[in-house]
Amino acid sequence: MKTLYGADSPQALYDETYENYRRFLNPPLARVMKISGSTIEVRAQGTTIWDHNGKAYLDFAGGYGVFTLGHSHPRVVAAVHAQLELMSLAGKTMFDPLAGRLARELARITPGDLEISFFGNSGTEAVEGALKLARAATKRSKIVATHDAFHGKTLGALSASGRAAFKSAYAPLVPEIVHVPFGDADALAAELDDAAAFIVEPVQGEGGVHVPPLGYLARARELCDRAGALLIADEIQTGLGRCGMPFGCDRDGVVPDVMTLAKGLSGGVVPIGAYIARPSVWNAAYGNAPLMHTSTFGGSPLACAAALAALEVLRDENLIENARLRGEQLLTGACRIVSEYPSVLREARGLGLLVGVELTNEGYGGTIIPEMLKAGVTAAWTLNQQRVIRLEPPLIVAPDEIERALEALRAGVHAAHERLGTLQSDSR
Repeated sequence: MKTLYGADSPQALYDETYENYRRFLNPPLARVMKISGSTIEVRAQGTTIWDHNGKAYLDFAGGYGVFTLGHSHPRVVAAVHAQLELMSLAGKTMFDPLAGRLARELARITPGDLEISFFGNSGTEAVEGALKLARAATKRSKIVATHDAFHGKTLGALSASGRAAFKSAYAPLVPEIVHVPFGDADALAAELDDAAAFIVEPVQGEGGVHVPPLGYLARARELCDRAGALLIADEIQTGLGRCGMPFGCDRDGVVPDVMTLAKGLSGGVVPIGAYIARPSVWNAAYGNAPLMHTSTFGGSPLACAAALAALEVLRDENLIENARLRGEQLLTGACRIVSEYPSVLREARGLGLLVGVELTNEGYGGTIIPEMLKAGVTAAWTLNQQRVIRLEPPLIVAPDEIERALEALRAGVHAAHERLGTLQSDSR
């Protein structure tokens, strides 16, 4: 008798999946995940994931920011089902009403005069489009980005990202991209001459959850205006309520020239990415060339239906305010654990429901995250700074779930502390 996903047993499903990864998908990842004790996710709803053995996990990795509404929000799933009955992919030779409605809605909710959208399928595609737009609009080629930034892994987005380990194998990368320290407006001012754009995350996610000084983006706006450069706000991880405000750039009251979105745009149901530009910028680049930058699958009817429903849920369920309140609860609790275990934890920081806990030694993560999994809570490292554990739950998270995650974090940190004590004792 077949069981879940057509396998004869949970163990058979695990064996098959591991072997498929090992041979056909990602051999080194297969080895790492097996050593770390990774299970198989087979079902998810709300803030909960179930593995192939039936164990439930509270999701505090959150798909690295994808699951803003939790997993499979019923209103979004219903919208996608309804659209699937009509049409799944657009032929692109006629108008698509849902793409138009989504673009209109994004123009309504984004800051200032951001108005014209382009839809792709991912965050890195959104960044690629934004970089192309900036070069085409300004007739300049230099791009300024920040150290430890993460903008994606396609060639242009990777070139603007800030971690050498992801880049060295692909040299030479896109030329004329320079990096400055994140949060340092003076360093930015020194590099903006003749630049097409400055691309920046309002809060660095993969760089270790770094919140810049208040006023940094406002200063960047002034400097870009003075130099004739565009300001690109990469809101792929910080936007749509994640930081306890509609967009991360709202913290400084800044209107960028271009904003990129993805991750939570469809509420975690159908992949979609977008950039939104001021009309003056878009027209300077593509006003007489509508097909210079296109995407076959971008902005599909299913993705647009999901995104429209997700934006409604974000508003109707007051999730931005929930992100602010629960983020304060999460950060306060994490700071308390830092004070209890200073030998293991250096700092907790964040904004809204994007919180990073920095370790005194990145090796402790190999104890903390597995211990959290044992307690039924997921967490994740940040890609560019593996000394930082990220806590990024869905915006629907409840107060008691925050406390449960904090207890799991405390248990994991305590285990690392005990391990540290054992190692110190053995060394004596």
